[in-house]
Amino acid sequence: MCQPYRVPFFLLQGVGMLLLSLMMLAQAELPLDAKKEELQQIRGRINALQTELKSAKGQQSELNKKLQAVEQKIGRQARRLRVLGGTLGRQKKQLQQLQQKRDAQEQKLDIHRYLLSRQIRTAYAMGRQERIKILLNQQDPATISRVMVYYDYFNRARTEQLALIQKLISDLQETQADLISETHRLEALQAKELQQQDELKQTQLARYEVIKSLFARISSKDQELGGLKKSEHQLKSLMQRLQQELSSLPAEAVSHKSFRALKGRLPWPSKGRLTARFGMAKGAGLRWDGVVIAGQEGQEVHAVHHGRVAFADWLRGFGLLLIIDHGNGYMSLYGHNQSLFKEAGDWVGPGEVIALVGNSGGRLETGVYFSIRKKGKPVNPKKWCKRIKGNRVTGIVGVDRAGIRAES
Repeated sequence: MCQPYRVPFFLLQGVGMLLLSLMMLAQAELPLDAKKEELQQIRGRINALQTELKSAKGQQSELNKKLQAVEQKIGRQARRLRVLGGTLGRQKKQLQQLQQKRDAQEQKLDIHRYLLSRQIRTAYAMGRQERIKILLNQQDPATISRVMVYYDYFNRARTEQLALIQKLISDLQETQADLISETHRLEALQAKELQQQDELKQTQLARYEVIKSLFARISSKDQELGGLKKSEHQLKSLMQRLQQELSSLPAEAVSHKSFRALKGRLPWPSKGRLTARFGMAKGAGLRWDGVVIAGQEGQEVHAVHHGRVAFADWLRGFGLLLIIDHGNGYMSLYGHNQSLFKEAGDWVGPGEVIALVGNSGGRLETGVYFSIRKKGKPVNPKKWCKRIKGNRVTGIVGVDRAGIRAES
């Protein structure tokens, strides 16, 4: 009677460990997928906040809707212009490199032409004799041998120089062709930039007409103050909703220095003069809950610290507004921008360019509204950012390994 085959214990153990590993991997992957799905859902809820705010009854007049549309269009056009400007910069650099390459090739060609002329003059000094003449005119065998060696040397050198010159001429012609092609491309990009600048100007004129109509509708101081109150209420409502939504957001795996730990050492988001200070009277019993930093239109706005973009859209009274959540209940707000470079859910690093200074929200003066919130409550940015002398703040010029560098 045949004995049944028994599977060795070590094989059973190996299969068991393999199955256990596969189960652990499957369990490890599930939370990651769940987190991604959860993050997408939260991003969707954040983006839906603006839609809810805009659709509320009586919240926006037709003129405010027109202002929003035209300022968002300006934001898109300014962003395209900035991208095009970067492309133009790279194209000019490439053109400059080609010009330097052409100049180096021309210089090298001149050197080899000069060497060839020296060789020709040396051959002339030898008597302009053909090889057969040299053999017939020389009587001393040793002299004949030496002269023939010299003759062969100069002949090879001339041949090599001619071949090298031909290659240099070919390379130079290729570089010239590339130079012409890149010049045409640069001219096309410059023409496109001029066209987009003209489109931007036309949109800005349309914005000006909308603002004129808005001012004409404000027949009394009460109406103006009522508009301020509505804007403040809208922002307050948005901050409360964001606070609720962000509490369930998964944190980034990479650890960073906390926002609170940098109190008094945070950089300012842009350079310029403070035209509104924290706590100053704003009207209608309202006070400034942040600062306004005057600056040139198109000037860069930087994130003051690492965080996730919680909101990036147009909001009445604040124009193109970007809000960054820094964790532990801390947020920074950047308003009245000309253009926004980030979307809700994006992670940003300290010093990263997030927007351009503008006057969106119906303002006439250009500048960035900057505010810091602690669990929804406004705090004085001057107590959190680097000390300033007088009424001017310095912006960020870049980020290196040592950290943020500020303008002097």
